[in-house]
Amino acid sequence: MNANILESFNANPGVRTKAIEAFENSRGYPLPDDYTEFLRCADGGEGFIGDKSYLILWKLEELEEFNRDYEVADYCNGLLLFGSSGGGEAYGFDTRKAEWPVVQVPFVGMDYSHVEEIAGSFNDFLVSLGRQDQSQ
Repeated sequence: MNANILESFNANPGVRTKAIEAFENSRGYPLPDDYTEFLRCADGGEGFIGDKSYLILWKLEELEEFNRDYEVADYCNGLLLFGSSGGGEAYGFDTRKAEWPVVQVPFVGMDYSHVEEIAGSFNDFLVSLGRQDQSQ
């Protein structure tokens, strides 16, 4: 991944491996490797990815609470949201698929009919946000 796309992103300090393992044990499945690698370096944060794409990534300790508060299990069971665009779009993993692609879904009107797969992996997701600026 190109580190330049993260230069304006205000990252929180990374989380310990034990916290990641505890989260995975409580959920009953492992998180994607590239996402856990990111969490070890940056436990969430917010800012621009590239020049124009804004991103809010939730802290590991907030994932459970925010997914519960947004009633993800009721509207899109199988998604694990991890952040947002800072507007009306949530980002998350589609855990129904073996490769856990990154998806986008609106917070209001959250429904599988509105889920859009936007990247095959967490790293690809970050890169794609940075590239959006180049195509505009």
